[in-house]
Order: sequence, then structure tokens, then C-alpha cells
Amino acid sequence: MPASAGSVVQGMTVRRRDAVNRTVFILNGPNLNLLGQREPETYGRTTLADIEAACREKAAALGLAVDFRQKNGEGELVSDIHDAISARAGGIIINAGAYTHTSIAVHDALRAFPGRIIEVHLSNTFARESFRHHSHISPVADGIIAGLGMQGYLLALQAMASLFEEAA
Repeated sequence: MPASAGSVVQGMTVRRRDAVNRTVFILNGPNLNLLGQREPETYGRTTLADIEAACREKAAALGLAVDFRQKNGEGELVSDIHDAISARAGGIIINAGAYTHTSIAVHDALRAFPGRIIEVHLSNTFARESFRHHSHISPVADGIIAGLGMQGYLLALQAMASLFEEAA
């Protein structure tokens, strides 16, 4: 269920505001810097640099500005979310990697973000180990895209642009 102004998500009130600008932070968590090398049977041969280049091209075509980041540390990822808040970004697209399944800190930071949030995963987490079936991010996300590889990021950008248009 999308979180909108004053909506209740799992017993918590989530506050959202209209997008202040069309800047989207694309945040990537631990080990995503190893894409193309790590477990290619699961994640493919596409590198994070390939994903970033494709996202920048798609964002430009959609009239969006992108701040693309990757961090291996949980605290660093939380700080990136705080940077998005400070920048008054309109949205966050996040692939938190393993922190998706473990981090209350990332959940809490995202909960403080007043813009739109889309959770992205390269692989279908529900077709993998059972510990990957739970997300701490999903309850605060407007949408989730999983299992489509790099295409998921591009679809998230398209969705973000549409969400911004709806808010205008």
C-alpha cells in the first residue's frame, strides 16, 4: 500500500509531502559495488557503473536529477538518506542490499524522509533464501520492484517521474 499524507502503515502514521524538487537519490547498499563479479548467476554481469550510466541517461530523458551513491556501511547509508532529507530531494530509489532484511536504522531514516521511496532489488528476493523474504524497507516504501535486474532501476525512475507528475 503506498504511503501518502497521514496514511497508516502497520500501525504507524507516515507523513509525506509533495515533491519539492525532481532530484532522486539512488542509494545502493553493501556489496553492490561488486556487481558483475559477485555471484553472476544471481546478479548477472552488469556492473554498478553500468546501472549508474543507464540511470543517468533515463533520468535526463525524464527531466530528473540524480544523485547516485553506494555505501557498504549501514551508518553511511543512513547518512546518505539524511543527505536526501537535507537536499529536500523529491524521492529515493533504494537497493539496500542485505540491510533490507536487517536494518531498523535504515527503516527509521527512510521513515523520516518526506518524499517518495521506491525499493529496488536486482533479484527476486522471494525466490531466494527465506531470510530474504522480509523487508524492513517495504513498510515505508511507495512501491517495490524486484527480480528485473538493471531494468528495475529504470522502471523505478519512470515510476518516480509519474509520482512527481501526480503531485504537481
